[in-house]
Amino acid sequence: MADDKTCKDNPMKGVPIDINFTTFIYSLSSSAVVALGEAPDPGTGSIDFQPQLAKSTIDVLGMLKNKFENGLDDEEQKLLCDILYNLRMSYVNKTK
Repeated sequence: MADDKTCKDNPMKGVPIDINFTTFIYSLSSSAVVALGEAPDPGTGSIDFQPQLAKSTIDVLGMLKNKFENGLDDEEQKLLCDILYNLRMSYVNKTK
């Protein structure tokens, strides 16, 4: 499974992290509820059914469940590590 030990060094080390797995799952769940039109959009206050967005978010949750049950293959692990590194570098460079 991918972790920071198998990836390049984390350039965001020391930056306070306000998210954990539980808050991430709740965030995705909340996004799905809004896209289903069951709660108002926090940014606009409008209630709209967005079936494609709802399906995509639900599918992401399903994919995460599947990956945690079955693990990442080597190619997926490398892809995730590379993407995380590049995004972290961009964040660090923009917040200096």
